[in-house]
Amino acid sequence: MLRLQVALTVGVLAVLGAGCSKAPVPYPEQIAAWHAEKDRFMRESPESPIPADKRATFPALPYFPVDPAYRVPASLQPAPAGAAVEMPTSTGKRRQMRHVGTLAFALNGQPLSLGAFVEADDNTMRRLFVPFGDLTNGVETYPGGRYLDLERTASGVYDLDFNRAYHPFCLFNPAYDCPYPPPQSRLKVPIRVGERLAPKNR
Repeated sequence: MLRLQVALTVGVLAVLGAGCSKAPVPYPEQIAAWHAEKDRFMRESPESPIPADKRATFPALPYFPVDPAYRVPASLQPAPAGAAVEMPTSTGKRRQMRHVGTLAFALNGQPLSLGAFVEADDNTMRRLFVPFGDLTNGVETYPGGRYLDLERTASGVYDLDFNRAYHPFCLFNPAYDCPYPPPQSRLKVPIRVGERLAPKNR
């Protein structure tokens, strides 16, 4: 019955990405439209983590202000083939994942890195799962960290946009089995963009 968060976000992002082939719009408007689609997903989709009887009244998700400085290029440094890692999850289980590589990037002039993963049985590797922690966890964001998803690129260069960071579904429904970021994916800086906790959750 439990399903891994990263598997579900594939369906979420398919909904959120609808219509992206239209003419480019200003970046803040892109993010605002993404937020609106996410809210619609939470309220209307049968795959929403919100219990069905609470979806209609589910409030808009809260976010930090959009900051383009937190959208940066990242270079993937591949890990040895088949590198495996066990991630603890919100249900107390351990999830087998594969470490695809390390994303190297800089924020505000500071060099940083995060691990990129796929599920152990994922042979396509079309989408990279990037869980991360930061100094907002437990105060302004979920204690277990947040997630990013990246479409795989042939170049190894990625658009790492923390304005699109989102909370795991277990924040909204404890039935979901959500991986926690490994120690090397916990940044020693605050990332005050992306999804945040509502005041009542803090």
